[in-house]
Parts: sequence; structure tokens; C-alpha cells
Amino acid sequence: QVQLVESGGGSVQAGGSLRLSCAASGYTSNNCMGWFRQAPGKERERVASISDIGATFYADFVKGRFTISRDNGKKEVYLQMNSLKPEDTAMYYCAAAQRRWCSGLGTLDYNYWGQGTQVTVSS
Repeated sequence: QVQLVESGGGSVQAGGSLRLSCAASGYTSNNCMGWFRQAPGKERERVASISDIGATFYADFVKGRFTISRDNGKKEVYLQMNSLKPEDTAMYYCAAAQRRWCSGLGTLDYNYWGQGTQVTVSS
């Protein structure tokens, strides 16, 4: 059983930065890991994902601003968020899939989820 705990959320002004962390227990280095977000009244959407060997995917709306990374030794996954915009305001979730590769995975393919951490960006 994989358990995920997010941290690092908070309130920042537009243009600012935050770094989200996801600590995993029962975690192996062979899981595809992802960051998702959900704003009030909107569907959950994938922000970024990273495979077991570090292959990354980014949604178009964060390309060039966000960076996903992982430290398998520490069992942690990170999301560095720069140049934040008010539209980035959402609850951010860490998720793990029972697959090594992230390619082709949809939201429902991720088996384990954290409780979320709130990110609020003011203009």
C-alpha cells in the first residue's frame, strides 16, 4: 500500500514561486508519479508526471514554469512552481500509478492519492 503526503502549499502573489513536496511510504522507485490539481467547480487535471527513470510530461498550461522531479532515495517527488498566475490557484494532489511509465495514463489510472495541498495565487 502506497501512502502519499503533500506539503509546501500556501499563498503567494502572482509571479512568485512555491515548491511542493510529496513524501511516499510503501513506495517503490518503479512507480509513475504525477501532480494533479483541481480548482473549485472544475475537473481534476494532470499538471505533470514523471516516470521511474525520470521521463517527464507537462501540461501545456505549465510548460516552462513548473518542474517535476523525484528523489527515489528519499522517496519524495517535487513540483517546483515558478511565475505563478492566479489561474494556478487550486488544490494540488500527488498521485502514484502502478506502472513505471506515465505515457498514456489518465487520471483514473493513478491508484494512490494524497490528501492535497492548497495553492492560492493572488493578483
